[in-house]
Amino acid sequence: MSFDDKAENKAQELKGTAKERWGGATGDESLQAEGAADRSESKVKQAGEHLKDAAKSVKDVFKK
Repeated sequence: MSFDDKAENKAQELKGTAKERWGGATGDESLQAEGAADRSESKVKQAGEHLKDAAKSVKDVFKK
């Protein structure tokens, strides 16, 4: 996973957390749900990147 991907995914996760909390504080259920969706999407992207990293590691082991 490249640093840029990690940073972008983390930023999306933090943005989602902020939306979720602000929505909860203001009673805006729509914003709260949008924040939860942003966080979930970020987590899925991070998991995909971790799988790519693991596959690359396995590939590197067999190259030797």
